[in-house]
Amino acid sequence: FTGAELANLVNEAAIHATRHGAEAVGMADITSALERVVAGMERKGRLLNARERETVAWHEMGHALAAARLPGADPVHKVSIIPRTIGALGYTLTRPTEDRFLITRSELENRMVMLLSGRAAEYIRFAEVSTGAADDLVRATDIARPIVTRFGMHETLGQAVLEQERGGFLGEDRLTFTPRDHSEATAREVDLAVRGLLDTAYQRALNLLKDCRSDLATGARLLMERETITPADFPPLKIQEAAAA
Repeated sequence: FTGAELANLVNEAAIHATRHGAEAVGMADITSALERVVAGMERKGRLLNARERETVAWHEMGHALAAARLPGADPVHKVSIIPRTIGALGYTLTRPTEDRFLITRSELENRMVMLLSGRAAEYIRFAEVSTGAADDLVRATDIARPIVTRFGMHETLGQAVLEQERGGFLGEDRLTFTPRDHSEATAREVDLAVRGLLDTAYQRALNLLKDCRSDLATGARLLMERETITPADFPPLKIQEAAAA
């Protein structure tokens, strides 16, 4: 967070504490404010039918269990299937343990696996997928493409930089990309490489969750029952922490 974002977070926490008659801002207020800033306000009035609710529960538990098992992933803090104002029907909140400035290819690939684990969980349960993974797909693609075009991390296309970021006009906080200056054949290679990275990540997500299907089903049922759970409520989400210790 920037200084302004931190100020907004503390302001939201103070409002939350005041509404509950507290004399000081506590960690619970900070957590509530963080969720509101990141995911929006709760929309408990939005009612999902039984199939949709189960789909969201399996989807979010897929994200959470993948985060708990993937090396280097941020620890899971909370999983919820309460809809939020930003349009999310549920969310998995992870918290980084340190600031990071460099990321390896394997870590980027693990992030794609976590993002696609929600859809993989849906497929494991229902043998089909829903539109609920739309944002996950965008974010996974936004990781896969720079691996190929900007970071020189793909074995087929080598060290060439095929796309470059440029700052927005007159200092705008916006990024644009240079016009493509490579051939149609190279563009096709890029598209195939990006697709290959995403397909591999999705298959890894399926394999990972199939290996812990019992925990996936148990966690999804618990999530439908309680709507919000933490690693303290469901110990399999603590696997990564235990391994790190």
